[in-house]
Amino acid sequence: MGNLLSLFLEQYLSDLHKSFGMFIPEILLIATFVVVILLDLIFQKSKYIAGTAAIVGLTATMIYMLVSPLHESFGFWQMYVFDPFSTFFKYLFLISGIVVILMSFLSDELHKSSRSIGEFYTLLLGMTIGMFVIASASNFILIYIALETMSLSSYVLAGYTKEIRRSSEASLKYVIYGSLSSGIMIYGISIMFGLSGTLNLYELNMFLSQYTGSSLPVIVAGLMILVGFGYKISAVPFHFWTPDVYEGAPVAVTAYLSVASKAAGFAVLMRFLKTAFMDPVVSDENVWTMLQAVDWRFVIAILSVLSMTLGNLVALWQTNVKRILAYSAIAHAGYLLMGVVAFSTIGNMAVEVYFISYLIMNFGAFLVVQLIANKTGSEELEDYNGLGYKAPLLGVAMTIFLVSLTGLPPTIGFIGKLYIFKAVLDSNMIWLAVVGILNSVVSLFYYAKIFRNMWLRGMDKEGAMLKYSLPAKLMVYALAVPALFFGIYWTPILEWAEHSVKIFIGK
Repeated sequence: MGNLLSLFLEQYLSDLHKSFGMFIPEILLIATFVVVILLDLIFQKSKYIAGTAAIVGLTATMIYMLVSPLHESFGFWQMYVFDPFSTFFKYLFLISGIVVILMSFLSDELHKSSRSIGEFYTLLLGMTIGMFVIASASNFILIYIALETMSLSSYVLAGYTKEIRRSSEASLKYVIYGSLSSGIMIYGISIMFGLSGTLNLYELNMFLSQYTGSSLPVIVAGLMILVGFGYKISAVPFHFWTPDVYEGAPVAVTAYLSVASKAAGFAVLMRFLKTAFMDPVVSDENVWTMLQAVDWRFVIAILSVLSMTLGNLVALWQTNVKRILAYSAIAHAGYLLMGVVAFSTIGNMAVEVYFISYLIMNFGAFLVVQLIANKTGSEELEDYNGLGYKAPLLGVAMTIFLVSLTGLPPTIGFIGKLYIFKAVLDSNMIWLAVVGILNSVVSLFYYAKIFRNMWLRGMDKEGAMLKYSLPAKLMVYALAVPALFFGIYWTPILEWAEHSVKIFIGK
């Protein structure tokens, strides 16, 4: 008995040591989180020291991941997965975090807030830690905890400028919708646990492969879990929080929610679908589902169509640029779901390529919105009249970003949509590709309204040229140039996605 206990303890400590050895990027983020809190307490009057420390921590984490690549493995007793798929999304979170911090340095609304700016970076790091965990989690409880870690930080960030009424309203709506979706999701998890007796996604896969009972409770549980994921990715009909929160939150926070939070939602959604419902015996990678009673591909395709169509059609009537981009984000969730619908390695790769393009063009668009709001104090479409002549750099850059969001060449957005449509056509869902193309045409109308106002209206009105600082100009260049460069030479992005596409399923 003593020998067995000693052997168990030795194996336990060995697994724990191995897991923590692979958990170092997350540990670096936690250490950065603590350092930023201390720096904010010590240097309360400094505007930039906490943000600079956060950038250093995020950069150090990225460098460590580059110089110490991990092999595919499980950690923490199969609760955590280290694989190329999760690593890809972690890089995405780190890049997004750095861009948002740089945006915050240029944000007048954040620096005018009565709250200490150091808290902003603390919350941002807390959200990043939650996203890191959710990208690798293979256990329902860990997924739920990571999702709540993300959500709690994002609730506060959405209402960070609390002296502005619409910001407080955005935060409250975000909390209400988030609490509702979390409750539905945890109830679905409890049903799935009651059926299978496990919270591990890989063990759930084994259970479903041998399940002979009624499909109804599994379908109900699966749909309830999808509600939680659908809320994070702003998919219709779980999108109701998105327009108000995106409009009310500070621009930098809106940009972060639209890219990083959405990426985290897609990471866990794709892992859940493939890990839980993929049949490892079937050689055809397009056949994932083991439950013949429901066509999961069709369910997700309907969510995709609803998200694209509603997002694009409602955006046509918006007069606030942030709300236009908010409904645009809902539509882009639909495009991304098209890659998930493909249920294939090519589909996963298409989603990853699209996220790289989405990061560049969406952050770029929101950066321009923020810089214009700093000068004009407005985000209304009518106040963009003639801005292309008052701020030529911003006008040209915004046009590039909007053309990219539409998916037209020679921009990076075209490459993202090209591979999404290719994945859908390869899966023989031609009708979905047709709907996606028609929605892309519709999106051109409301994107064109913005650069129409910038270049074709208000030319007869006299006004001083809008001047911007060198850091602001450099940041615009840093996003606009890649939006064009990778639209012409996209091989590096494709190679990165191909390397990262594998979702680890070994034991």
